[in-house]
Amino acid sequence: MKTLSKMRPVHIITLGFALLIILGAILLLLPLSANEGVKVPVIDAFFTSTSAVCVTGLIAIDTADTFNGFGQTVVALLIQIGGLGVTSVGVAFIILAGKKVTFKERMVIKEALNLDSMKGIVKTVKSVLLLTLCFEGIGALLNFLVFSQDYPIPRAIGISLFHSIAAFNNSGFDILGGYRNLIPYQDNVLLNLTTCGLIIFGGLGFLVIKEIIHKRSFKKLSLHSKVVIVMTISLLIIGTLLLKYTEDITWLGAFFYSTSARTAGFSTYPTGTFTNAGLFILILLMFIGASPGSTGGGIKTTTAFALIKSAYSMSTNKQCMAFKRKLPNDVIAKAFIITFLSVVLVCVDTFLLCILEPQYTFIQLLFEVVSAFGTVGLSTGITPDLSVASKVIIILTMFTGRLGPLTIATIWSYKPSSGISYSEENINIG
Repeated sequence: MKTLSKMRPVHIITLGFALLIILGAILLLLPLSANEGVKVPVIDAFFTSTSAVCVTGLIAIDTADTFNGFGQTVVALLIQIGGLGVTSVGVAFIILAGKKVTFKERMVIKEALNLDSMKGIVKTVKSVLLLTLCFEGIGALLNFLVFSQDYPIPRAIGISLFHSIAAFNNSGFDILGGYRNLIPYQDNVLLNLTTCGLIIFGGLGFLVIKEIIHKRSFKKLSLHSKVVIVMTISLLIIGTLLLKYTEDITWLGAFFYSTSARTAGFSTYPTGTFTNAGLFILILLMFIGASPGSTGGGIKTTTAFALIKSAYSMSTNKQCMAFKRKLPNDVIAKAFIITFLSVVLVCVDTFLLCILEPQYTFIQLLFEVVSAFGTVGLSTGITPDLSVASKVIIILTMFTGRLGPLTIATIWSYKPSSGISYSEENINIG
């Protein structure tokens, strides 16, 4: 067996997430985590732990109705660690202990945060933790203004903190009970906008937020940040308009769903009542997801941007340009690979669920799989009633979606280049 020091960063990250899921499931299975008289099935404990660590929000059992204060705290901690990244939290403890961060640990952080270099990694981790604390603190205060009107002060504080952590980490968990999520607050402007704000900033990526704070000018931003911001705004606007057109919901509800569907999974209307057109729009938004280096999943906004730009450049015989910069060929190739692997994963898992769950429609099962892959958490309401085998498939889909299909693929197939070059020969395309 490989020692930790000999493992590649991708293996360490994968192992860290897997061990955290197992630890979380064990804690949730303890009698002191559940409400009185409630017994948590093993598969549902693992499902909840995976959903929390992978910052998804799909639930097989209601969090508030099943778990007491201790169990809900465990779920919140799993969301926080899963959102920040196991390695980031580990390095944070090393820094707090006053110890030196090794070269190997810096390599793992570079891989986990999707950084281009290891320059200033310790400073980056500190910034990530500080930004997280600031956003979640502000979010909790604003949430408290809403929840304090309906709950006793101690309970309102707990709900506000939990909701802020879940929203910024783009995880659609709630502790209001009865599988209601935020439906009772669908017309509350402050809670809706606060939640949307936390989701959007959590989905931008820590490096983009840092650039916005320091540079304060769109022209001075890096190409990556410009692409992320433009794609985020575009998807929010397009999603809002399409959802308002297809569904009988308010403009606030349409904007909320356009924001939440990209990776958070909170709902202010029963998603199961949406039309097929509305569900299809949500599926597209969930598949694209958030941005690299963020707490969200999906193929990422930058991947979608590279696909659109490369398709346009190839069809017009022009260079693949964006903001007066040429996109590298390896970036375009990576975008196509990630999208292809993601489509294959979604198709295979949906096919398996169609066999295992014939009582549900195709759109319901596809929606469930894409929600799990994009670590979103929205559901048409079928999650609690899925079979054990189907839940296992969704668990694996959430895990793959959080780490990324390309990351999972390289765990098994990565080999150093042999340096051998073969002669080329054309094939007919189209």
